[in-house]
Amino acid sequence: MKKIFFSFILLALLFSNCGSNQQEAADGKAYSADDIAMESKKANDFFDKVFDAKIDRDPMQQSVFGIKKDYGKWQDISESNVEKELEISKANLDSLHANFKMEALDDQTKISYRLFEKACKDAIENYQWHLYDYPVNQMGGLHTDVPTFLINVHLVETKSDAEAYISRLIGMDKLFAQLVDNLRLREAKNIIPPKFVFPYVLNDCKNMTSGIPYDKSGSINPLMEDFSKKVNAIKECTEEEKKSLITKASEALVSSVKPAYDKLSEYLTGLEKKASTEDGIWKVPNGDAYYDFALRQTTTTNLTADEIHEIGLKEVERIHNEMRKIMKKVNFKSDNLQEFFDFMRVDKQFFYANDAAGKEMYRVKAVKIIDDMKKELDKLFLTKPKADIVVKPVEAFREKSAGGAFYEDPATDGSRPGRYYINLYNMEDQAIYQMEALAYHEGIPGHHMQIAIAQELKGIPKFRMHGGNTAYIEGWALYSELVPKEIGFYQDPYSDFGRLAMELFRAARLVVDTGIHRKKWTRQKALDYFKENTPNPEGDNKKEIERYIVWPSQATGYKIGMNKILELREISKKKLGDKFDIREFHDVILTSGPVPMDILEEMVNNWVAKKVKS
Repeated sequence: MKKIFFSFILLALLFSNCGSNQQEAADGKAYSADDIAMESKKANDFFDKVFDAKIDRDPMQQSVFGIKKDYGKWQDISESNVEKELEISKANLDSLHANFKMEALDDQTKISYRLFEKACKDAIENYQWHLYDYPVNQMGGLHTDVPTFLINVHLVETKSDAEAYISRLIGMDKLFAQLVDNLRLREAKNIIPPKFVFPYVLNDCKNMTSGIPYDKSGSINPLMEDFSKKVNAIKECTEEEKKSLITKASEALVSSVKPAYDKLSEYLTGLEKKASTEDGIWKVPNGDAYYDFALRQTTTTNLTADEIHEIGLKEVERIHNEMRKIMKKVNFKSDNLQEFFDFMRVDKQFFYANDAAGKEMYRVKAVKIIDDMKKELDKLFLTKPKADIVVKPVEAFREKSAGGAFYEDPATDGSRPGRYYINLYNMEDQAIYQMEALAYHEGIPGHHMQIAIAQELKGIPKFRMHGGNTAYIEGWALYSELVPKEIGFYQDPYSDFGRLAMELFRAARLVVDTGIHRKKWTRQKALDYFKENTPNPEGDNKKEIERYIVWPSQATGYKIGMNKILELREISKKKLGDKFDIREFHDVILTSGPVPMDILEEMVNNWVAKKVKS
């Protein structure tokens, strides 16, 4: 998304708060307060109508929102449906321009107009690049997303819900057939995942087709186990009905689910032979142009790959200097930063045991960190979410390939809390000294605060309450690792080092992501850079680099977004002096939903201008 530079006149038009009851438009027409209210309502009704229609076309999103209209169906992921969605985006953009004048809208609806317009334009521009991804990779894809969805999102409260679950099991054969078709389209364009991806994905597929009812190994398949547990908890069903439902699910797993995975595995096994060990997106046709597009989308800026690379190098150097202060504080035996990194990587005091007891100790402590932070939120926030958050280990069927930690949104109807997932597959990849920063990032005040607050907002259209761009969402989460320090957390210097280590990791990402995808770095060069410049364990580095390879540009959003939020905060502090209130600043950032960095800057500037005048 391109950064837009606005003139003073346009800024005044968009964000003025005049005392007059009339607003003069660029065409000279004056709009009364009633006109503005009426036009704004019409625009917001249009935005919600478009959003509802989109959800109505997507059964999985319906389930996420607690809607059971198409509870037994999957979304259509065919290429023909992608083309239909493109035409819908074009039609929506035409309707916006034909039926609404931004000058006749109130301030908040003007923002909605611009965001909706950008979303439509992005969808149209993205079409030429829609095959430039790897829909099946070690980080995710339908092969793991579908079982995760059924286990965590598809609630079974009635017999009808259970029958819808079975219907979805039966429908997996068709859904995966569409997935294979999509992969073939990419293969025809020579857009094939790197060779290292295939063993991960094939292993995940194998995990989903093992255990009862597929074999007599003694273990039970995760979907069979989930369905049985949910059905047995239905109060309205007789024992006979429960037994019948479980039998039907078992049959569906054998007749539909296993063939779906088998066909996907067969295709991927053949595709693996065509895969190369080259990792950067530059290797595909027009890869450089796609990467430029991806960077604009991720950062919502016009920063080039070279500029982002240089920002990363400078930030790495700055954080290294901060770390040297920690070394002195803990009286480390040497002033060599590399030696300190080695010490932090391997010393036993920084890791729980790699067994069930050690994993539970980690989970319990993570819960305590979040609970302690909850008690201090009034110091930082005026607006707080109603939705709760829980800490969960990543499920066994995907823990080997999944990322180190991630967050899952709460249900908008309150039926499901937010979830902070922590991957405890290898405890040597989860350093104790990083626990605080990680919990703040994924939980409170990070992803959970931002996403839950957005979902609970009133007075803005639905599309602004969901989704968003990486720079805003991950920039806020990374900023949230720093904020607790400013109110007294990170008392343990090693924990504060962990905070710096995580920020360092995000700075190094700017270097490595652009290195791989623009400067043609090899995986080994990226690994060497991380080993030399960060304290992260080798296994963690390996997973991270593999992540950057399959998600070009995504990792750059964190540090670029955080830097922008910090920049806006410092500017606000200088301009407001004693009038600056961190709680109000956070309200400006969080209470309009996810926005691009240019619009966020305008919103903060508007708040500052109003405070100065007050």
